Amino acid sequence: MPLASLRPLRSRNFALLWSSALISNVGTWMQTVGLGILVFSRSGHQAGWTTSVTAAGFLPIGLLAPVGGAMADRFDRRRWLLVTTMGEMAVATVLTVLVATGHDEPGLMVIVAFFGGAAGAIGFPAYQAMVPDMVPKEDLLGAMSLSSAQFNLGRVVGPAAAGLTLIHNDYTLTFAVNAASFAAVVIALTLVRLPRPAPVAGNAGMYRRIAAGARTAMSEPGCRSAIILIAVVALLASPFIAMVPVMSKALGHGSGGTALLVTAQGIGAVIGAMVLPSLAEQVGRRTMVRGALFLLPLLLINYGLAPTLWWSLVTFLLVGAGYIAVLAGLNTVVQLRAPAASRGRVLGFYMMALGIVYPIGAVIQGQIANHIGVRAVTVGGAAVLLVVLVVVAMSRPQLLGALGDVPEIVPTDELP
Repeated sequence: MPLASLRPLRSRNFALLWSSALISNVGTWMQTVGLGILVFSRSGHQAGWTTSVTAAGFLPIGLLAPVGGAMADRFDRRRWLLVTTMGEMAVATVLTVLVATGHDEPGLMVIVAFFGGAAGAIGFPAYQAMVPDMVPKEDLLGAMSLSSAQFNLGRVVGPAAAGLTLIHNDYTLTFAVNAASFAAVVIALTLVRLPRPAPVAGNAGMYRRIAAGARTAMSEPGCRSAIILIAVVALLASPFIAMVPVMSKALGHGSGGTALLVTAQGIGAVIGAMVLPSLAEQVGRRTMVRGALFLLPLLLINYGLAPTLWWSLVTFLLVGAGYIAVLAGLNTVVQLRAPAASRGRVLGFYMMALGIVYPIGAVIQGQIANHIGVRAVTVGGAAVLLVVLVVVAMSRPQLLGALGDVPEIVPTDELP
C-alpha cells in the first residue's frame, strides 16, 4: 500500500496536472525572484518598488478569485483553465520581450506583474474545483497536500534555478524559462480526460452568480467555518511569511539568513504535506484540522522566541509543516462540502478571504513591528490567535465542529 500522501498520483489525470503544475511553479518562482531583483536594481535600490511589484502580483487573488470561481462554474473547467494558462504564458512572454528590448522601467514591470497575477487569479479556482473530479473522495486530502507540496517544492527549486540564470544578470533568460514552463500545463490539459460537465441552465449575470455563490458559502456550515477560520489565520498568523527578512535581521543575519529560513519553511511544508494524509486517516480529518489550528500558534510562539538562527531554522521548519496542515485541511473541507455546481465560486471566496486579509495583516503587523520588534509581534499575534481559538471552542463549538464531512446539500436559492 503506497503512502496515503502519494495515492492521488495513481490517477492519470491528477498526475499529469500535478507534475506540469510543478514545472510551471518552478518557472513562476524564478520570475518572482528575478523580477524583484530587477525592479530593486532599476529603481535605485528602493524597497518600495520591490514590495509594489510583489503586491501587484498577489493582489488580484483577493480581488478576482470570486470572478474566477464564477467562470469556473459557468464553463468547462478544463477549457477555462487552458485559456487562462495561455493568458499567463502570453503575459510572461510580453515581460520577456520588454526586458530583452530594454523596456524594464519599474512602473511598467508592476503593471505587467498585475496582469500576470490577474490571469492566474481567474484561473486558479478552476484548477482547485477540478481536483475532486480527478481523485476519489478518500484521496482528496492527499491531493490537496500534494498540491501544497508542489508549491513549496517550486519555492525551494525556483529561487535556486533563478540564481543560476542570474549569475550574469541574464533577466531575459530567467523570464523566458518561466514563459516556456506554462507549456507543460497546456500540454497536460490537452491530455486530461474528465467527465463531460453537466450543461448550465439559465443566463444569470456575473453579479447574480457571484452573489449566489456567496450565499452558498455562508449557508453551508463547513464552508462558512473554513472561510472564517482562514481569514482569522491570515490576519494573525500568516504575516510571519512577509516578515522573514525582518526576523533574519533581528537574529543578526541578512539575505543569507532569509534564504535559509525560507528554505526551512519550504522543506517543512513538503514534509508536512507528505505526513498529513496518513495522520488524517488515523485520527480523522476534523480532528487533524482542529489540532493543526491549535498547534500552529504554539509553533509560531516558539519561532518568535528562538534565540539563534539555527534554533529558528528548526522551529520554522515545524511552522512550515503546521501552516500547510491548516491550509490544506481547511481547503479540503471546502472541497468536500461545497456543492459541485458552485464549487468554483465557494473556493473563490475562500481564496479571496486569504488573498485580502493576509496583506492587511502583514501591513498592520509590519507597522507594529517597527515600534515593538518583530519577535514581539510574532509571539503576540500567535498568542491572540490561540486565545481566539480557545474562546471559539468554548463559546461557538459548532464553528469547529462543522469541519467534518457531510453529504453535499444544494441550497434552494442557488443559481446554476
